[in-house]
Amino acid sequence: MPDLTKLHDAILNGDHKTSEAVTKEALAEKVPPMELVSKYMVPAMDEVGRRYECEEYFVPELLLAARAMKAALQHIRPLLLAEGAQPAGRVVIGTVKGDLHDIGKNIVAAMLEGGGFEVLDLGADVAPQKFVDAVKERKPDLVCLSALLTVTMPSMRAIIDALKEAGVRDQVKVIVGGAPVTREFARDIGADGFGENASVAVSLARGLVKAHAA
Repeated sequence: MPDLTKLHDAILNGDHKTSEAVTKEALAEKVPPMELVSKYMVPAMDEVGRRYECEEYFVPELLLAARAMKAALQHIRPLLLAEGAQPAGRVVIGTVKGDLHDIGKNIVAAMLEGGGFEVLDLGADVAPQKFVDAVKERKPDLVCLSALLTVTMPSMRAIIDALKEAGVRDQVKVIVGGAPVTREFARDIGADGFGENASVAVSLARGLVKAHAA
């Protein structure tokens, strides 16, 4: 039986080789996939988020932890799907039209995956219609919008307006974030949530999913 605390520590320390190796060994020993996620992987990513918020971790550590999480998830996700396990929620995420920056968006996507969410990443420079199509096809709980340039922030409003025009705005909660984005701007464009940084993404998403389901 492998020492599963090594999985937790590997993610926390950004060691993707160890996280993958321990995961494969655990699955070979018939450890339930959901046990790996709920007892070791999610707590590790929660701790990563806490350390980032306390400025013990910075962007490089987040990226390494995310890579370690993904290395484990690639072996676990197919098994969870086969078992019919339900994710914590479904998320569509992307950087808005005109903005090619994706590091922050990638970190948030990884944090959400680590928190048990099913994430569809549309990439960068994403047009409003692509978000509308994804909402119609995937029926997500959340849409997460990222902008790193002040000049692309209006695209967030355009996406929310496009969701309204398509008649699907009430079906999802919208979270916005990025360096120039403020809580006031989020409120002004009609977003449901605002994330100052990646560390708050998971807790914010969990709260909105609960509100969405209520």
